[in-house]
Amino acid sequence: MIRGDSLSSAEKSFQYRGDLAETALPEMLFTIDRFQVGGVVRAEREGVIKKVVVADGCVVHASSTDLNDSLGMYLLRSGVLTPAIAGSTMEERGQSDRRYGEILVEGGHLSPQEVAAAIVKQVEAIVWSLFYWQDGRVTFRIGESEGANIRLPMRQVILTGIKRAPNAKAMVARLGQRDTLFEPCHETENLIDAGLDAEQYQLLQLVDGRRTLYEICTEGPFSAADNGKLMYAFQVLQLIREVSLEENAVGEQAEETTRSSVKIRLKTPGGRFST
Repeated sequence: MIRGDSLSSAEKSFQYRGDLAETALPEMLFTIDRFQVGGVVRAEREGVIKKVVVADGCVVHASSTDLNDSLGMYLLRSGVLTPAIAGSTMEERGQSDRRYGEILVEGGHLSPQEVAAAIVKQVEAIVWSLFYWQDGRVTFRIGESEGANIRLPMRQVILTGIKRAPNAKAMVARLGQRDTLFEPCHETENLIDAGLDAEQYQLLQLVDGRRTLYEICTEGPFSAADNGKLMYAFQVLQLIREVSLEENAVGEQAEETTRSSVKIRLKTPGGRFST
């Protein structure tokens, strides 16, 4: 579970520690974003280390020790480079201290502009890959900085990352039962910060404190699984909140009272009204 500890000066560089098996990454990122401090999110699993650099409420860089996240592998998967060119250039990279992008440009394989655009996409892909992790250790260190390649607002990262994540069932399970009720609790500016598109906003508008989670997921504009993932994103971003059993009971009681207390006024002799 993520913790925000009061730390000594010797430990002040650490702000958070968490376990992905206990607390999902989107929830950790939202907590970090609330404090609006720059630093590095470090995730580690099975010997692989991935880092996400945060500054001014945005993700600005990401790196990974996994060879599959390298620029060469990204360009190969994307079909930008053929297997032959990817293999020869990555081999050349391993035998020199030059950057891989330089090898691609100097070899006439890609233009400088194409390399720059590919680096942005590769860094984004590393960020999205973290949303596939269901376990691993996560720490957040304040104040570190590395190169900036991208600028993705954190709330949009959370929304997009959840949409891309494959395990909808695990996310929907964090919302409660199929008959759980939710109500909106957002300001319009929150929706702009999250970058909701028209269909996502349409789904959010179904949240009214009366429709159940099941009804929203089946009535929404996307598939039931995608609607469920977005509902989880809305909850993480605090755009919606669960209606407690007590609140629901009070609401139902008020409705019943209103229905049972309808009065009919009848005019009686003498001009008076009775109920």
